[in-house]
Amino acid sequence: MSQHRSSGNQRVVRDVVFVDGVRTPFGRAGEKGIYAGMRADDLVVKCIRELMRRNPALPAARVDEVAVAATTQTGDQGLTIGRTAALLAGLPRTVPGFAIDRMCAGAMTAVTATAGGIAFGAYDVVIAGGVEHMGNHPMGAGADPNPRFMSERLVDPAALNMGNTAENLHDRFPAITRDRTDAYAVASQNKLQAAYGTGQIQPDLVPVATMKPGQGWTVNTVDEPPRPGTTLEDLASLRTPFRAHGRVTAGNAAGLNDGATAALLASSDGAAELGLAVKMRLVSYAYAGVEPEVMGIGPVPSTEKALAKAGLDIGDIGLFEINEAFAVQVLSFLDHFGISDDDPRVNRYGGAIAVGHPLASSGIRLMNQLARQFEEDHTVRYGITAMCVGLGMGATVIWENPHHADYSGAGPLNAENTAEISARNESPASTHTAGATA
Repeated sequence: MSQHRSSGNQRVVRDVVFVDGVRTPFGRAGEKGIYAGMRADDLVVKCIRELMRRNPALPAARVDEVAVAATTQTGDQGLTIGRTAALLAGLPRTVPGFAIDRMCAGAMTAVTATAGGIAFGAYDVVIAGGVEHMGNHPMGAGADPNPRFMSERLVDPAALNMGNTAENLHDRFPAITRDRTDAYAVASQNKLQAAYGTGQIQPDLVPVATMKPGQGWTVNTVDEPPRPGTTLEDLASLRTPFRAHGRVTAGNAAGLNDGATAALLASSDGAAELGLAVKMRLVSYAYAGVEPEVMGIGPVPSTEKALAKAGLDIGDIGLFEINEAFAVQVLSFLDHFGISDDDPRVNRYGGAIAVGHPLASSGIRLMNQLARQFEEDHTVRYGITAMCVGLGMGATVIWENPHHADYSGAGPLNAENTAEISARNESPASTHTAGATA
């Protein structure tokens, strides 16, 4: 989304930048999970408050919008959660908010929807986020699909069960065997464990205190779903719940999880005015529809569309953050673009198979991880965040690294200012978790 000026009464299209992003540690859904008994809205409120604490140069009144996504918009995830979360977080009552649902791509859609407003000039600074408490709201709970879906055969019955769509993807691409998906899943666990060991995950986490009867208070500073040390032998013993003698298991798919994310976006000139660091620049984005019964293939056409809009090709992309709803879904993407299963550009810190996938919140986790990799690797100019979406969609956002020598954003990156802000952002909350391991 490059900046250009037009004559007459036409508006200026402004650069949109990713300033900062945070998330709660992800938990396992259910009675034994770390967030059992906790409200979903309280999780996203903690993320909003942490964003404001980490960016003290931003006056709260300068936030123009709060967009929060949730897949199941009822109960503690309902009531226009973007507005209620803004109020609960202590933002001025003048700050509006709204709710979004695009299933797994909810937070990603919150980012792109508000980014369009920034580019158009309706906003200068926004908070976009997502939350899913699958323990409180199991996927599909309370949903009432129109009977025409089945009676008129508008979609295959498998489209309403994500595990079945993953098995269908295996059918379509027989070269993606269970052995391959299990190997990919083990690698995801190992990469996440390594990233924890080197402190690459902790700076983006918001500590969350929880209270359980008979157990007292616990401060949660690490993700609950990871299973470090997982082996191929472990995964080979797991059953295939979606199909007898199938290929999709609990080990090569993301689990049922609770968690929240939030990001701070701004116009490039707004960030400069307020002294906010720039972690990424939004280049282009696209959404695409596919057959609902093979929804996992969705990121392929959405990525092709986003690349075409940006005037790039897949060879220009130096980093990929792809949501691992299912290993087969990621591998179908990699195969399409001729990328090897173990390409070091892909999910360097591991992915959702290891860290979890609280549906509508996951898009911003991908962005957080890409932004941190941009900070570490200045040789990479462009990166992608992508994910499949229930009912047959794909979502892709392309970002540019402001640390790259050929960065095309408006104005040079102020390295001295960025270093100062980065150091401030990672204290004291990040030091609270710096010694944690997966």
